[in-house]
This record gives sequence, C-alpha cells and structure tokens, in this order.
Amino acid sequence: MKRINPKSHDSLIKWLITSFTEEFFAHYFPGIRIGQYSFIDKEFIRKYEALKESLKGDLFLLMEVEIDGEFQEIAIQIEHQSEREDVSERVFEYLCYVWLLKKKPVWSMVIYTDETVWKKQVSDKFRYAFVPEQQKQFFRFSVIKVKAEKSGDLIKKHSLLCKLLALKANDEGTDPGKLIYEIYHAAARLKAHLTADQLLLINQWVGFYKKVPEKTLEKIKKEVGMELVETTISEHIFNLGKVEGKVEGKVEGKVEGIIEGQLSVLENLFRQGVLSEEQMKYMTEPLRQQLNELTEKQSLTEPAMH
Repeated sequence: MKRINPKSHDSLIKWLITSFTEEFFAHYFPGIRIGQYSFIDKEFIRKYEALKESLKGDLFLLMEVEIDGEFQEIAIQIEHQSEREDVSERVFEYLCYVWLLKKKPVWSMVIYTDETVWKKQVSDKFRYAFVPEQQKQFFRFSVIKVKAEKSGDLIKKHSLLCKLLALKANDEGTDPGKLIYEIYHAAARLKAHLTADQLLLINQWVGFYKKVPEKTLEKIKKEVGMELVETTISEHIFNLGKVEGKVEGKVEGKVEGIIEGQLSVLENLFRQGVLSEEQMKYMTEPLRQQLNELTEKQSLTEPAMH
C-alpha cells in the first residue's frame, strides 16, 4: 500500500482541531465552554453536492457544538495565505449554506496558518444588508492568526495543542530542538491517555514543522521514550485496523476484521481532512475488493442449506 503523508499545512491544522477539539476552544476562546460536539462536513457535502467543484480550493471544518446548553453550528475556514483575495464574502456564503443545512445559529471563524507577520489586521466582517435606521449591516466572524503568538509562551502551557502550535507560531529567540523536546516529553507523560490518532498527529506535525536534522529528532524521541510510536499513516491504518476489527467482535487475527477496521480508520482520516477524497478512494478500493473476494470465498466454502 502506498504511503501517504498529509504534507499540507491546512490538513494538519484541521487534523489538530479534530484531535484536540476541547483544547482548541479552551485556548482560543477561554470564555466559551463547549459540551457535546460532532463534525458534520460529510453531511454538508452530501446536501450541497453542486458545491463540490467550488469548494475544492478550500479547506473547512463544520461542527455542531453545544454551548450554554444550546446546539449551534461552527464553520471554520482554514487559510494558508493571508495575501490572497478578501475571504469575507466566501465565509458569509458558508454561513448561509450552513444555516440552511441546520437552521441553527452559526459561528464563523477563519484560521490563518501562513508565515506572514501581519502589519495590519485582515477583515473580520462582510457587509450583507442595508436598513434605513442603521444603514449598513455587517456579518462578523472570528479571526485566528497562528503566527501572532510566541512559541516561547505556547510551549510553557500544559495543553498539548499549545505545545504543537509552538512549532507554527513566532519562534524568534527559541531553540527549535528544545521546543521538540518539550513536545515529546509532554506526549510521553500523557501517552497512556492519548489515542493512536493523536500520537500519529504529533509525529506528523513535528515531522512537518521541525527545524532540526532527522538524527536530532530521532535522538529526542529515543531520549523520552517515543521512538517506537508509529510514524506513517500506513502503519496507523494497519495497527489501528487490527484493533477496530477486534472491537467489532471479529475473531483476533481474522482478515475480514482487520480490513473492516482499516476501512473505518480511513473514513475517519478522510473526515479529518488528513486524506483527500482521491487518496481515500485509492486506499479503500483495493481493501473493499479484497473484502468482497474473501466474502465470496467464504460463501462458496460454507455448506449449502437444505
């Protein structure tokens, strides 16, 4: 199976939010306490199939979140370039579609992950209406600029999400090796409480944003006891697929259970934006074919019913 790594800033940010959702809101919106939540990207795409082409250049994350006992929708637009055209109109369009999907209040936000140091703030509003009393009516949305924070401040926080963001933030005056050490040291302490998905994300994130040689990275991982954690999506799919197969009640080691588990993992990675639709199809088609062949073979060997 071909190894595919999410070499995309935007996909990694989306993966980070879906893997550390509560930490994301606690860091960026400390005054907001979220309750239950679910991701509704797939439902959105199914509803608006005609938008698929126009959405290809965008990466967004849609959530349904409980805030103060009330469920509302959150539309997160992820942008890698702040120099591009004004995105406020597009963010407003998403708000309209999301509202039509659920007819619940929508909280829109844009996350800028680019390397630019802003000299002035980008727009956080869009004029959408006019009334005689107040004249211009504006839709407003939240703006997050990852590079606006200092790596030295983020790495000191207990949150693993913050420690990972330290590699994307303004790292002026910091030691890149020390940042990575702090990330893996914290991950090693929490390893028993982290999911396989979170551990894989940590490795993918550090591998993409590190500013140290590969040998230095391996040395740090060995020093804190993180050298044996799977580092590729292929490893993750195979290993977690075996676990998923057991959870579904399959006999340990049974091939069908492993394949079904792998398909489940791929679906999850696709939802998180780690795999594109094309990548998911490339990886799932041979698995589904293998599963069909095993099913047919079983049906031929089973005794006929009289």
